[in-house]
Parts: sequence; C-alpha cells; structure tokens
Amino acid sequence: MEIRQAKKSDLDSVYGIVQTTIKAIYPHYYPMGAVDFFIAHHSTENIASDIDDNIVSIAFSEGKPIGTVTVKNDNINRLFVLPEEQGKGFGSQLLHFAESKIAKKYGTARLDSSLPAKQIYLKKGYMVIDSRSIRTEGEDFLCYDIMIKRVTPNED
Repeated sequence: MEIRQAKKSDLDSVYGIVQTTIKAIYPHYYPMGAVDFFIAHHSTENIASDIDDNIVSIAFSEGKPIGTVTVKNDNINRLFVLPEEQGKGFGSQLLHFAESKIAKKYGTARLDSSLPAKQIYLKKGYMVIDSRSIRTEGEDFLCYDIMIKRVTPNED
C-alpha cells in the first residue's frame, strides 16, 4: 500500500471512498438521520478545504485509491477504507501512518470514534475519555466516543 498527501485532483477519489463507505457500513449501526448527518458532514466542500490545508492523505493498493485519513494537529479524522478492501490491514496501516505523523509533534493522538470503528480503536490501544451524542434531523441521535492514545515517534 502507498500513502501520500492528497492533491486537488484526488478530491473525487477521497469523496468517493468516504461516501461509499458511509453508505455501505453506517446504516448497520445508525438510524438514517445520523447516516445523513455523516454524509452531509463529509461534503466535497469540507474535504476540499482539508485538501487545501494539506491535511488529507490517500492510500492506494495496486494503483487504485482504497482509503483516506485526515490528520489535523493531534486529531485523526475521516479514516475510511472502501468496504471491499476492509479486513486486509489497510485501515491499520492508515491508522499507524496517522499516529506516526502526530507523534512527531504531540504525545497523544485523539479521534472521534463512530460506532463501527470503536472496537477496532480499543484493540489498537485507544481509551474512551468521553461519549457524546448529536440530535439529527428526524429526531435521530448520532452517538460517538472521544478516544485518545499515547503515541511516541518511531526510531527508524
């Protein structure tokens, strides 16, 4: 797998990875109001702004875009791997990549964990420090956890 900083020309690929994953996975965990919230939150405008800020990375396998992660300061956001590519270790590699970037400046990585990813993050050493919910349209709730993990720079 190759991971590199996303460019403006990668916007459609990043957006496609994020939206495809949300639409395939999140309805199994959240009511539709929450799914719609995620879809709107991860808009092309928000992704494009993050690409302009040079905080989005995109992952490729055999030349095909398969995953993405956004790292802003000590916070890991928007870590998604296409559903058909899940279970192959790509998500773990993206998480490690993000943690390594954070460890260069910060001692702790932070993230907001969706329900589908919570168990994965717990297995990777993250701890829940807070739980929150947002009321979405249609009176649905989007529940998530704020998680942290101590990270140290690699001694490569």
